[in-house]
Amino acid sequence: MDGKLTGFRKDAPTDARQVRSRKALNATMLALLEQRPFDQITIRAIAGHAGIGYATFFRHYPTKEALLGDVASDEIANLLAMTIPVLRDADSFESTLALCRYVEQHRALWSALLAGGAAAIVRNEFIRQARGLVGQVETPVTWLPADLGVVHGTGATFDLLAWWLGHAPEMAPDAVAPLLHRLIIAPLIGDRSAVTASALAG
Repeated sequence: MDGKLTGFRKDAPTDARQVRSRKALNATMLALLEQRPFDQITIRAIAGHAGIGYATFFRHYPTKEALLGDVASDEIANLLAMTIPVLRDADSFESTLALCRYVEQHRALWSALLAGGAAAIVRNEFIRQARGLVGQVETPVTWLPADLGVVHGTGATFDLLAWWLGHAPEMAPDAVAPLLHRLIIAPLIGDRSAVTASALAG
């Protein structure tokens, strides 16, 4: 991956055939990432598996990196949509554990997004989307500006997940979640529940 993940969220097509092609390309990228590293995936393979012509690919995306960017934007939105509501609960550890398990279930994709050459661009998109959700989470931490908390929290979460997938892939999600919760989540939202200590002890 060369870092050229430009154009997150291309303008959505309105023609029904174009919509089907775009969905097929996104689904194909997800499927191929489960089978091989991103740098071994060619545009010709993507087009073939998606059932579209090679030239048709370029009507939707200029590069395979742009397609990965589109997929990344959707996956980041899915991840945030899943975890943000749980942060309203008293026990934030459950949301942290859910986040780690979700990443594990989509390990191939998130390894490509977090540890690839475009990781910095994906990180910025992660933070950008999280900033849009600032008003959805009420936190008892009054000393920290909400926007700064989101930038720090999402950026640090991204970095920890990248470390996990890139340097400690043998760790199970249930072992990563206590680290993420204790280092990043709990201090940000003022969660001092005993679950963190018990999880680390276990």
